[in-house]
Amino acid sequence: MFKNPIVAGNWKMNKELLEGVDFVEQIQSKFSKISNVTIIFSPPFISLSEIKVKPPFFKSAQNCFWEEKGAYTGEISTSMIKSCGAEYVISGHSERRELFGEIDEVVNNKNKAIFKEKLKPIFCIGETLEQRESGRTKEILSYQISAGLKDIDTIDELIIAYEPVWAIGTGMTATIEQIENAHSHIKTDVKELYNTINDVQVLYGGSVNLNNAQELINVPGVDGFLIGGASLDVDTFSSIIKIVGDNQEKKNNG
Repeated sequence: MFKNPIVAGNWKMNKELLEGVDFVEQIQSKFSKISNVTIIFSPPFISLSEIKVKPPFFKSAQNCFWEEKGAYTGEISTSMIKSCGAEYVISGHSERRELFGEIDEVVNNKNKAIFKEKLKPIFCIGETLEQRESGRTKEILSYQISAGLKDIDTIDELIIAYEPVWAIGTGMTATIEQIENAHSHIKTDVKELYNTINDVQVLYGGSVNLNNAQELINVPGVDGFLIGGASLDVDTFSSIIKIVGDNQEKKNNG
């Protein structure tokens, strides 16, 4: 089934409540007639319920906890996320793995909870610089896929974000060849794991910006972006959305 490319903005710990609401309103007003791009906002939890969207605009949480309820101070369940009107949840982001010690088992538990609540995971995977330089990129990606999706029977709504850890927030971007090879490997790996002929949507994330978006969206296997810093500015984020939309229109028109 044909799916639109995705432009997802991960705000991380940025934008207070009213600032976030105003940002989303500006973007939606600029693209009130767009239909060939799926646009996802991932604000801090404080803004998740206050931000109002309608397709092709959607909301995503940046994180979740895997239990439904209980004595888990500071955590947010997937049912709480769903009650805020969000349809997506980011899981396995490298900052969660590195700064908060989230191991693959934890990511797997979160993915299970996301699917159970009928939400859509944006499941992040990626290698470190040391792992790439030692020639282990494909090994690491395959392990993260199998461990993160362990005991999950269906992946119909799965989105994977390939984020080379060494390219996140550094200004460094993987080469075209590196990105194409990684995305191809991910799609093949998921097909083999689930014995399916359908491609999973794979986003690229790793210092995506206005200067490289045009080149990156044309890389075979890139189905959109998960954007960090460049998603915080109205003009920059709008320009990237337009680049992806214009590119998709060209594809649709042959």
